[in-house]
Amino acid sequence: MTGIRQSWLDIPANSHFSLRNIPFGIISTRSNPRHRPAIAIGNYALDLLEFSRSGGFEKSGFTNISVFESSTLNAFAALGREAHRLVRSYIQAILTAGGQFPDILEQNNMLRELALLPLFSVQNHLPLEIGDYTDFYVGRNHAYNCGIIFRGPENALNLNYYHMPVGYHGRASSIVISGTPIKRPVGQILPDPTATVPVLEPSRRLDYELELAAFIATGNNMGERINVDDAEEHIFGYVLMNDWSARDVQAWEYIPLGPFTAKNFGTSISAWVVTPDALEPYKTRPLQRPAEAGVLLPYLQEKKQETVYDIKLQVEYQTAEGDKAVIANVSTQYLLFSFAQMIAHHTVTGANLRSGDLIASGTISGEDSHSYGSLLEKSQAGKVQFIIGQSTRTFLRDGDTVTFTGAADDSSGAGLVGFGEVTGSILKSDF
Repeated sequence: MTGIRQSWLDIPANSHFSLRNIPFGIISTRSNPRHRPAIAIGNYALDLLEFSRSGGFEKSGFTNISVFESSTLNAFAALGREAHRLVRSYIQAILTAGGQFPDILEQNNMLRELALLPLFSVQNHLPLEIGDYTDFYVGRNHAYNCGIIFRGPENALNLNYYHMPVGYHGRASSIVISGTPIKRPVGQILPDPTATVPVLEPSRRLDYELELAAFIATGNNMGERINVDDAEEHIFGYVLMNDWSARDVQAWEYIPLGPFTAKNFGTSISAWVVTPDALEPYKTRPLQRPAEAGVLLPYLQEKKQETVYDIKLQVEYQTAEGDKAVIANVSTQYLLFSFAQMIAHHTVTGANLRSGDLIASGTISGEDSHSYGSLLEKSQAGKVQFIIGQSTRTFLRDGDTVTFTGAADDSSGAGLVGFGEVTGSILKSDF
């Protein structure tokens, strides 16, 4: 199509890593086990360490190439959005057919062989060192559905829900990269609905949660707030997240302080960090707040109307028996608050965010059982079985695998802006 840039690389039409995307990650290879920054493009990874060492950035105007010597993206993220934009736009330029820098990579066979690696040959690692992790709860449909299950329809949502992004602090040390198996957690649960004394045993109601999460680029000083209209400039980029949850453990422990051991045993994220600039064309309006909720306090009022993204998410379930099916399709537009509002609320007390902190949306669900982002909703807390091939499920069994994918597309033919996948399999508890 006219006006759409194409790459001299052969990028499949269904690739999540189009020229429009340019997501960042950390890779290693069998021949070079060092962890180092890279970008994904089509079926390749561009090794930014090798590229920078070989003079690849000489015409870019980007002088902080030492950040690509790091084993994480924290140093690059901490440079701020202008630096990210400069690097991303330059890489787009050198990968564009007929672009202004054909000699950098397109015509440089030696550098191409050194720095442009087949994706199948690289291993991905956590893209940033995560200091703190906060999980919000701004997927309104999920919050409402869970509220009905736990408290009944009359008290499904607490009075505060429409006034602020509700959240809690999670466990950063148990966040793992896509593909890492998750061992079934052990915890206190009530053995049956009539019991009043718990037992200690492996969770019987292990679940997944479909989420979007943002890495912080630049933080704030302790005692300072981040203005809601400036907050997006503090975001490095986004990943898909599966915040695994033990629902029976959660049901017993969450009163009065909320989830703890039900959530701290494992959280999986996708490998490639998609920048806000790549996702900017896919912004849309968040869910409407009910009129009776009143007006948001000024610190949460955004000037922009379109503040959340329309990213199409999909959940694929593969049973231990080998049956496989897509069991949910939903968009990230089903959020009540934006990430900018989450950041503004997080820092309203003067709490200081730092580069590499991770902020998650909470579970994203649509309006019917084919778009629910958790099994708690899909099975109605274990009351309704669903069918996958020859198998039936209510919650996760040992050997089952869950895979999330997500991509944005405007049907222009310019290519997808996607995340790849985040996948994980359930291992049997050794309890």
